[in-house]
Amino acid sequence: MRRVWVVGAVGFGVCLSFVALLVVGTYSAAAGLASAATGSVGLAKGAVPALYQPLVQKWGALCPALNPAMLAAQLYSESGWKTTAVSPVNAQGIAQFMPATWATHGIDGNGDGKRDIWDPADAIPSAASYDCELAKYVKDVPGDASSNMLAAYNAGAYAVIRYKGVPPYAETQGYVKTIRSLEKSFAAPVGRVQPSQQAAGAIYYAQQKLGTPYLWGGEGTPEQGGRFDCSGLTQAAYQSVGITLPRVANDQYNAGPHPARNELLPGDLVFFSTDLGNSRAIHHVGLYVGGGYMINAPYTGAVIRFDKIDAPDYFGATRVTKDGAAALPTFKPGA
Repeated sequence: MRRVWVVGAVGFGVCLSFVALLVVGTYSAAAGLASAATGSVGLAKGAVPALYQPLVQKWGALCPALNPAMLAAQLYSESGWKTTAVSPVNAQGIAQFMPATWATHGIDGNGDGKRDIWDPADAIPSAASYDCELAKYVKDVPGDASSNMLAAYNAGAYAVIRYKGVPPYAETQGYVKTIRSLEKSFAAPVGRVQPSQQAAGAIYYAQQKLGTPYLWGGEGTPEQGGRFDCSGLTQAAYQSVGITLPRVANDQYNAGPHPARNELLPGDLVFFSTDLGNSRAIHHVGLYVGGGYMINAPYTGAVIRFDKIDAPDYFGATRVTKDGAAALPTFKPGA
């Protein structure tokens, strides 16, 4: 089987009052909103690299227990979309198949007469096919068919059948929770996204850093004089409320669901990219405060400040959740 990787002061006072009004007003407008998870599952804008999006969209609909966002979550968790990834136990490629598993379950997805473990055009269809094979084995097991399929992927179909659902193994239960949480980060919302409970605390933290000079690679440590770069600031802001985000902006994009531009709420992370179809090309992140403004650490020579989010390279937003952030994989250097 494949293996999951664990792998000026007066000016600021005016701005803070302005932001406080924005936060209160925006949250009041958001009161009572609920997410509506109905209909078919599509992919969030740019969450899957454009090169692989058609494959994930097509093969993610191979069987009822699978959907494109779930398949994307598995692939991202396995390799971070890196086609040359090799795990310490020799799981290979974008879908991290073990060679023995590939020999049995690999398919010729692109019809070129070869089954190539390193070719995403074969590996992604094979991942979907393997999932759906497992779904067939456990189709009569009570409970959620998708969760049972994922449990079978991790622990084997026999264990799911034996325990009549997700088995009581910490690793398996953790894997199912991780993929189901990441699934929400890759899915295009079909309704309003629920407001974040930690957003106000993250904004409060960032407000205290207004006027601090930018530092490339800055994480706010004493050795760095308490300075930040863009993703260092957003990471620290959410760390202050108990949520650990990845260090890099394009990984932070996967830490929760993605509200539309007209559904932004204070605390959402807003992203900017050199390629508006690919989250891996994100180059900047800020913390939305309402009214079209964000707090951000913009660039060398500037200070942490308020800026408008309206820009040609605006990519999208993420409403950070604790489960979404916790589900993000970490990859060993060079993996």
